[in-house]
Order: sequence, then structure tokens, then C-alpha cells
Amino acid sequence: MYHHIHHRITAHKISFGHAIRGIVWALKTQPNYQVHLFLSILSLVGGIYLGIHPFEWLVVLLLITLGLTVETINTALEMTLDCISLERRDDIKHAKDAAAGAMLIISVGSFICACYIFLPYILNII
Repeated sequence: MYHHIHHRITAHKISFGHAIRGIVWALKTQPNYQVHLFLSILSLVGGIYLGIHPFEWLVVLLLITLGLTVETINTALEMTLDCISLERRDDIKHAKDAAAGAMLIISVGSFICACYIFLPYILNII
């Protein structure tokens, strides 16, 4: 029993390491990921400065998590499709466009939620 549990823990450690390397790689090499992280940090700093409510923090943190997740999946999908073929193919273009569309959806939704959360605080200061 011990060996089975030890093996599972070791496998999880290895998987966790791969995941961290993937995130670090995306941060270092992907401009859209860097923009998303910058805007996420800006939201966190803004939330601290403006003193947003606990439920608003949950929404902000959830949207940051979703946005970074979708951007990570979008990047992985684009790279995978580039491995299949670099020549212009409609099927690959549609897949990349759909993945980019997912990122657009979460970005627009996050922007609307950020306006709803932050604008009242900002207008109260002005």
C-alpha cells in the first residue's frame, strides 16, 4: 500500500513540475500571456487600493483564473496545430480562430465585469 501511495505522490510531483514549466514558458515567450498577466496584476492592485468587497474579490480571482487558463489552452492548441502543418489549411485556421474566439469571449466578459466592479469605486473617488 505504501509503495502505491508513494508512486502516486511522485507522479503528481512530476506532473506539477511539468505544469509549472509550461506556465513559466508561456510567461517568457507569449506576448498575449504577458498582457493578460499584467492586466491581472493591475486588477489585483486596483482591488487592494479600492478596497473591493469579498464577493467582488471572488469574481476578480475567478475571472483571472479563467482568463489565464483559456490563454494557456489557446497557446497549447496553436502550438499543436502548428506541429500538424504550417501550410495554410482552412481546418487549422478555423480551429485557431475558434480558440482565439474563446479568449475574446472571456476577455470581453472580464472587461464588463471589471467595469461593473471597479467603476463605482473609481467614480466615488472622483
